[in-house]
Amino acid sequence: MTAVPSTPPSVAGHPGPIRLGPDAHAALRPADRATVTGGFWAERRRVNSEVSIPQGPDRLAAAGNLENLRRAADRESSGFRGGFPFQDSDVHKWLEAAAWQLGEPGPDPERHTALEEQVGEFIDLLARAQEDSGYLNSYYQVAKRDVPHFTELRWGHELYTAGHLIQAAVAHHRTTGRRELLDIAMWFADHLADNFGPEGSGKPVDSIDGHAEIQTALVELARETGESRYTALAGYFVDRHGGALPETKRTGLGRPGYFQDHTPVRDAPAVTGHAVRQLYLLTGAADVATETGEAELRAALERLWADMTARQTYVTGGIGAHHSDEGFGQPYELPNDRAYCETCAAIASVHFSWRMALLTGRAKYSDLIERTLYNGVLCGVSLSGDRYLYDNPLHVRDGHADQEGVGPRRVPWFDCACCPPNLMRLLASLPHYLAAASADGTAMHVHQYATGTLEAELAGGPVALRVETDYPWQGRIALTVEDTAAGPWTLALRIPHWSAGNWNVTVGGTPAPAGEWTLEDGWLRLTRDWAPGETVELDLDMAPRFTLADPRVDAARGCAAIERGPLVYCVESEDQPPLPAGSGLDDLVVDTSAGLTSGWRPELLGGVATVTATARVRPRPESGGDGDWWPYRPAAVGIPAPADEPVNLTAIPYYAWANRADGAMRVWLPADA
Repeated sequence: MTAVPSTPPSVAGHPGPIRLGPDAHAALRPADRATVTGGFWAERRRVNSEVSIPQGPDRLAAAGNLENLRRAADRESSGFRGGFPFQDSDVHKWLEAAAWQLGEPGPDPERHTALEEQVGEFIDLLARAQEDSGYLNSYYQVAKRDVPHFTELRWGHELYTAGHLIQAAVAHHRTTGRRELLDIAMWFADHLADNFGPEGSGKPVDSIDGHAEIQTALVELARETGESRYTALAGYFVDRHGGALPETKRTGLGRPGYFQDHTPVRDAPAVTGHAVRQLYLLTGAADVATETGEAELRAALERLWADMTARQTYVTGGIGAHHSDEGFGQPYELPNDRAYCETCAAIASVHFSWRMALLTGRAKYSDLIERTLYNGVLCGVSLSGDRYLYDNPLHVRDGHADQEGVGPRRVPWFDCACCPPNLMRLLASLPHYLAAASADGTAMHVHQYATGTLEAELAGGPVALRVETDYPWQGRIALTVEDTAAGPWTLALRIPHWSAGNWNVTVGGTPAPAGEWTLEDGWLRLTRDWAPGETVELDLDMAPRFTLADPRVDAARGCAAIERGPLVYCVESEDQPPLPAGSGLDDLVVDTSAGLTSGWRPELLGGVATVTATARVRPRPESGGDGDWWPYRPAAVGIPAPADEPVNLTAIPYYAWANRADGAMRVWLPADA
């Protein structure tokens, strides 16, 4: 194995989930250090650190994940708990979340010490479970001990699980400087490098894992260790897609497209198949393209991201239209009540888009990150931090909760528990997605807005900013220069696409001189000789607005959604006034000509800005035939006009839905201007 220094991180901070190689072909590099010290994201991350992460070990113990590893450590061949071969990956994702949290000691030394001890116990368990070859996967060490390794790659998740182990190890090394977990991961990675390779390489296995993940993990391990063969192996796994797995059938879960194995990545015309698999593959491919500079792969990634965004993404940033295969649908197939929108898919979208933002420097990628974080990701965990959503529909029909006596929608854990620890690791590492420096050292780019600090090394020296904002509730973002490089440099602020026509910026309390700023490709660039103490204030348009879908999205045709700033809103039955007997949310028609108003509700859902719209109740149509038993009618009968009496409809942020009762909910509202 390559020698890796075992030194604690410097006081200047530590790299986050992405540390680009010295020769990376990227427009931007992640900021050297970022903190979130107050406001919206500080509260969500506080709950993550004080509730979600501490509960993780107990949940993993109750589900049997830890017992499986203990049985593997004791070389037992029975008693495996759980129905999935990737049970270990939940442990690895929790370890990664805990590792990022260890990088922020916080105000409670006892909690920090307890987390350190828990992480140490997990690492000791993994070390005991690892085989002499470097292999580590309790499912194949206990439940399928007699099955040769890497012979069930279509569904076995061996490399997927290994990828999460590697990412946890990289995080732990970056935040603590300790290498015990890194040694375990490198040992396994070396074992993979010895076993996988193209035909003619002399390696025994020429194939891919049915669930991508190993690609991005190997590139990050190469960045951490300087071992280039890990990047080469990641490139092999990206290139091998397109006929690597023996075909079993053309439809259903066994089809090649489900695994993105129907065509090479560079030739793929569109995103398809299992959404998380697809986006983890593209994330890893973006890492490979960044390190190699390959233009053809980069062009394919830009094309596939554009296809995904234009034709396959919900207004919430959610991904995945199908429950049957947790996958993408056909173009513009975006059902609302049957939307899958797995929480893990939204997280994967953030990972992919952040790499594309760094690779290209384009603001649109961070626009999608913002939308997805606030809506498609954050809805996956309750405000209390101890209950989760696996799938995230945009419509729950009247009477849904009563029809089959379904239990609460949010639950403490899942049999397939991929989403909870995935949320934990993203929230724990969130500051690393806030800012980046240009590769030429001339600019600091602020991608996401949160109260805290940002630091980067530019060509003229270090730059440090202090950010203060009540975003997303208010549109004012105040930035103070606390340290500055020599000579002029550019402060680039992202202007979200929803505010592109209405924003204002001042420097030192006065409008920025015309010669010192430009607006291009979503970036407001302020270039000048900066002095410590100088302030910039950016004001974005936070007026609530109606949004319409592409008319090819049948499920939202004739409907409107409500948005305010980066937040998508929904209406829940709990917040509405009494409706006529027999009526519900599905009978309401919103009046888009009546406008919207917004107000702050500190007592509601931890404090939210609500939006009020005007709606009317549409009477139930009569059949036009014999009796009222048939719900269809001749076209000549028409659709009943909404009642004249208006109803004040209250909308809440979508991320906060299902935190009270499990009643009806809608994002898209039938509209009647």
